[in-house]
Amino acid sequence: MLFCLTANHRNTDFDVLDRISRAAESTGADVLAAHEFVRGAVVLATCNRFETYLELDEPLTGGALLAREAVLEAVADSTGADAEALRESAVVLSGDDVVRHLFAVSSGLESMVVGEEEISGQVQRALRTAREAGTSSTELEQAFQRAARATRDVRAKADLAAAGRSLARLALDLADSRVTDWATVPVLLVGTGRYAATSIAALQARGAEDVRVYSATGRADNFAARYGVRAEHDLRTAIGAADIVITCTAKYTVGPEDFPDDRPRLVFDLGLPRNVEPAVGALPGVDLLDLELIGRHAALAELGAGAHEVVGSAVATFNAERAAAPAIVAWRTHIESVLSSELSRLRPDDERSAAALRHLAGVLSHGPTARAREFAAAGRLAEFERALETVFGLEVAPGLAVVADDERAAG
Repeated sequence: MLFCLTANHRNTDFDVLDRISRAAESTGADVLAAHEFVRGAVVLATCNRFETYLELDEPLTGGALLAREAVLEAVADSTGADAEALRESAVVLSGDDVVRHLFAVSSGLESMVVGEEEISGQVQRALRTAREAGTSSTELEQAFQRAARATRDVRAKADLAAAGRSLARLALDLADSRVTDWATVPVLLVGTGRYAATSIAALQARGAEDVRVYSATGRADNFAARYGVRAEHDLRTAIGAADIVITCTAKYTVGPEDFPDDRPRLVFDLGLPRNVEPAVGALPGVDLLDLELIGRHAALAELGAGAHEVVGSAVATFNAERAAAPAIVAWRTHIESVLSSELSRLRPDDERSAAALRHLAGVLSHGPTARAREFAAAGRLAEFERALETVFGLEVAPGLAVVADDERAAG
């Protein structure tokens, strides 16, 4: 069973999100290590959400409640009192609702700025982080991989990507009223992540010519060369020369000591955890806009072309493929057994015949695999399973999982 505890800009205070996001790296491993009923965990911490996705043993009495307490316990170990705030505000999802939510999140339909482009990459990075930490699981892998496909479908059919919505672009929209000529305004980016790249694209679209970048990790030179901007190596000096500062890094926090004077500056904090200390906002001349303030200006865009309907269709397809998995496994196992028997009859050096047999096995496997998914989607899977038993004498074992053809090919 899949489970998700989600806290985001709609239901949780930004200060709480800021603090609990710092526990993201350890939460999945902590939950997995402490509870035997948890099979896998993926934690998604972005600029405006903290979500923990779990695969739980099934059947598990009170699974959602147990999982909720497990996540809160892990957060409490890292952040203390914030776990109680999370308890009061977070939403708990289970089963098919988790898949629908994940697909919608990845597609940008649950973002502060609807249609946000960066979120799909953040979702897939969360999966890779879980893999590297050894906390992912088969069902979570399948759901997150299919979320990427759902995102592509939504953007292709609902045209959200063409709208070019992102937090960086929204921040610059807010700055437009204060900038008379972007070509003459010195802008500093603190950080070299994806938001920095998006910010540069948005700045260049506005005609900005004096764009500089600072990185606390020493990546400024390579980043600047790649995007045609200027690298800075001292933060205080770089801020001193800038009228607009945009922070988008998880590696560094900008504080009052980094501001050399009190001339007017517009500072955008696009990070979670926060990239800019709140005290910066109290400095003379500084106008600080963080995610909470930016979010108030993030109007819900018209989705058009049925984006939610596309997500619903993707969820239905995913569920049909999961339902068909045991039948597909039974069929492919039968084909592999027949292939192995025939290969054993060949001479060891008869590579051409072996290759031909493997190709034939693949062709034979594909058709019924596709039909199993079609029957599952139509609610007729039992008919397909009976046909396997009648024609080939195959019994379909419940609870087996199968990787889709395209995912198997991708490795």
